[in-house]
Amino acid sequence: MSTKQNNPHSHATHRAPNAASLRTWGEGVRLSIMALLVLPTASLATWSLYEIFKPNQLTGLEIAQLVLSTVLFLWLSMSFWTAAIGFVLKLFNIDPLSMQKAQPSPNANTPLTQRHAVVMPVYNEDTRRIMVGFEACVRELLNSKQGAQFDFYMLSDTTKPEMAQAELAAWEALQQRLGAAAGQVFYRRREKNVGRKVGNLADFCQRWGSQYESMIVLDADSIMSAERMLDLAQRIEQNPDTALVQTIPMPVRQHTFFARFVQFAAHLYSPMLATGLSFWQTDSANYWGHNAIIRIAPFMQHCGLPTLPGKEPFGGDILSHDFVEAALLRRAGWQAYLLTETTGSYEEVPSNMIEYATRDRRWVQGNIQHLGLLGVKGLKTTSRLHFSFGAFAYISSLLLLMVLAFGTADALIKALTPVQFFSSPYQLFPDWQIARQGLMFATMWGTMAMLFMPKILGLVLALIQRRDEFGGAWRLLKGGVMELVMAIIIAPLMMFYHSYFVLSVFMGTSVKWEAQAREGSMVPWSVAFKRSHVATLTALVWGSVTAYYTPALFAWLSPVLVGLLLAAPIIRLTSSLSLGKASFRSGIFVIHDELKECQALKRVRLGMANYREPVLAEAGALPVPALPETHWVPMTIQDFKEKPAPRALPQAAA
Repeated sequence: MSTKQNNPHSHATHRAPNAASLRTWGEGVRLSIMALLVLPTASLATWSLYEIFKPNQLTGLEIAQLVLSTVLFLWLSMSFWTAAIGFVLKLFNIDPLSMQKAQPSPNANTPLTQRHAVVMPVYNEDTRRIMVGFEACVRELLNSKQGAQFDFYMLSDTTKPEMAQAELAAWEALQQRLGAAAGQVFYRRREKNVGRKVGNLADFCQRWGSQYESMIVLDADSIMSAERMLDLAQRIEQNPDTALVQTIPMPVRQHTFFARFVQFAAHLYSPMLATGLSFWQTDSANYWGHNAIIRIAPFMQHCGLPTLPGKEPFGGDILSHDFVEAALLRRAGWQAYLLTETTGSYEEVPSNMIEYATRDRRWVQGNIQHLGLLGVKGLKTTSRLHFSFGAFAYISSLLLLMVLAFGTADALIKALTPVQFFSSPYQLFPDWQIARQGLMFATMWGTMAMLFMPKILGLVLALIQRRDEFGGAWRLLKGGVMELVMAIIIAPLMMFYHSYFVLSVFMGTSVKWEAQAREGSMVPWSVAFKRSHVATLTALVWGSVTAYYTPALFAWLSPVLVGLLLAAPIIRLTSSLSLGKASFRSGIFVIHDELKECQALKRVRLGMANYREPVLAEAGALPVPALPETHWVPMTIQDFKEKPAPRALPQAAA
């Protein structure tokens, strides 16, 4: 470690405005603005559905549909207006925080005055990928003018002995390649994965955190450019009341058809959606666990997570810790921001639907666990919304499936029950069944508009401002249309998976958080059928019954039923590497980083292609990597029943 020491937690707030400033205007009214947009929209949709049901007397099943649909309309309205606001702000180049013209990023050559750490927690990961990605990030910063201000840590919690040996051998080879710069790069392995990732980062913070102003947290598949990491460090230094800045990790290096679809969608919609999100969350942004910078002192003071009472999945370790840590920082008076620029921050995504669903299964459990934390004392309203929306992102699938099921049951009951035109013995006129078809179609098209308009707005915005990033307007249009088709095709199966995951969590079934497979491979037919046969059989029975008794309902349900019936072929074909490469050659799902590769991505591509597996030595033959001197400072475990002491703001310079 460098011998240069600065006081990492001393600041001055009296600074001239600059491009790194993170300041908000009107943060107190943003949620009120959203409420004035969302509540009337959802109320109108609910009213229209009520008016459709009302003329024929509400049944119990229709009341259930109405209640569940109201919750879904609120969720859909919030998503719609977030996208619409993001579209307007992006279109006119307005910063969502200050509501003024967007400012450029800070100058990367502005000298840093504090020490910063770059940390990558890993757990039973592919050795080649983590070493190549880590080295790429290290060289990005070491080759910059500010490299001396950073130290780098690979924090291994790998438990498999053969993987641990491979990591150690690869680390020794990395040290030799780095030469003199190896003194800034450290490898620490814990033999037991105590506390999962939370425990891993806590161990780093308690041992060495006091030596650094901040830490840039990477995931095992993260890639970040020097410009983006320097930008984050400067924003932390120049905004002394800010404890967290989260970037938008953009998917890259994807080759299967499914992964390329996910990658393209993220590049197309993320700038607009993130801008809308930043508008209403302002200085209470969320944390996604990686590709972010965190000020270490407040993190240690306010983010020590307790073990929740009770059994998993609701008790025990807090799984989706990142949401909670952001909320605790904000609770203590620190600011957290989402950086809506999308350059220089990258990640990788699961290569097929099975891996994608497996990752979602872990997130479902972690996010639903947050519902038990809504009562934590002192949380900001925005943080409670993050908890609620994070859980509802998955619960909404179950609610939608229930609405469809109740609607089907109601239609079947009506189809099998003779119509009663006279409800009393002395009734003069019959009770005619009323079908308000005009209102039905208006409600359907309004719902479809809220559902698909964000995609249309994202495509229009890209055509206006970023079409060259996707290889031109024609390639962008082809990709946009195919992305919409794919989203419709896979939506039923993802709804089915998420519904099952949510039910399993509420039934008390827990899940292990294992490393995900990151490289593309074709899903075997046997696996595809095994992971989809329940959905397919459900659709077969559902479709047969509705087609026989209620043909009109069957026609309405056909998009959902087709997606479930063809689940296995969809899983198999979309995992194809050949189809993914063919789509690229056809100009479909092309992204900017494939047309103009940045230096960080080039380092990873060449590193993966030229990586040589080190010769494994016998256990204990390799030297234990040297580590910096430990300066142990314990993290403060939080009491969720008590508010934290008010944060003492930094004193202004004289």
